[in-house]
Amino acid sequence: MATKKSGGSSRNGRDSAGRRLGLKTNSFVRNGDIIIRQRGTEYHPGLNVGMGKDHTLHSLTQGHVYFTYDNHKKRRYVHVYALDNLAYKNVSEAYLASLL
Repeated sequence: MATKKSGGSSRNGRDSAGRRLGLKTNSFVRNGDIIIRQRGTEYHPGLNVGMGKDHTLHSLTQGHVYFTYDNHKKRRYVHVYALDNLAYKNVSEAYLASLL
């Protein structure tokens, strides 16, 4: 016979690690760099941005990250403007939305 009564076991105590979602870079990116990790499409891919099967947005070229918002579709877009063509900076957001 035990000399000490057994304590009750806890049914809690399980937790998974955080998934490290969110914005990973918002300035200069290289080809293949992850820009945003997300669940679902909070942000949509724009020019020179690809989307993985888990909705991760990544750069398709080297350049600078730029965010736009489409009021008509109520969507946020992420674009990467290539270094060799920084003239994109002066292009209106309406024109960029028409390219999508």
